[in-house]
Amino acid sequence: MDQYSFLMVPGIGPPAEGHWQSLWRHEVADGRVVEQANWDRPDLDGWLSVLDRYLAACRKPAVLVAHSLGCVLVAHWVERSRRGQIAGPMPAVAAAMLVAPGDVDQERPGFEVVQPFAPMPLPRFPFPSIVVASTDDFFVSAERARHFARGWGSDYLCVGAMGHISVETGCGPWPRGLAVLADFLRRQVPPRP
Repeated sequence: MDQYSFLMVPGIGPPAEGHWQSLWRHEVADGRVVEQANWDRPDLDGWLSVLDRYLAACRKPAVLVAHSLGCVLVAHWVERSRRGQIAGPMPAVAAAMLVAPGDVDQERPGFEVVQPFAPMPLPRFPFPSIVVASTDDFFVSAERARHFARGWGSDYLCVGAMGHISVETGCGPWPRGLAVLADFLRRQVPPRP
């Protein structure tokens, strides 16, 4: 997997030290966490700008490894790039793994902070992608995650009862997820000459 730059795209709040995204950046060559300026008050335009900068700095084709609201950010980035609203040349994105995409279309107490990201964009991704979901995630039902996967043209994998697939739900380093990513890249992304 050393032919790629891996960008870990977190949701709200920086990933905890024991979160799989924090740990995976050390498990892959050229792995970085996309660091947002304001983690607790997500601003769509600001977050898109930061993602643009990270992608522009990649020396190799990027693999986006997103979690929660980070998945929604990737979907917005694809939608805006398709409309020609991304500054500069289109960066090379090889693939994306979208884990536990937060359902920004839900109207629940406490979800107001993610409303700037609603409605959920469903553009077909121009690169291979996979959505990974669980059966008991408070932030997205398995059915809605599958709906997003269909819209994005993504593969879909349900990993059973793993909550929001985070440290808070006991996930930790999540070696199975890293194996899913490696297998997906082997199967879906053509090798570079």
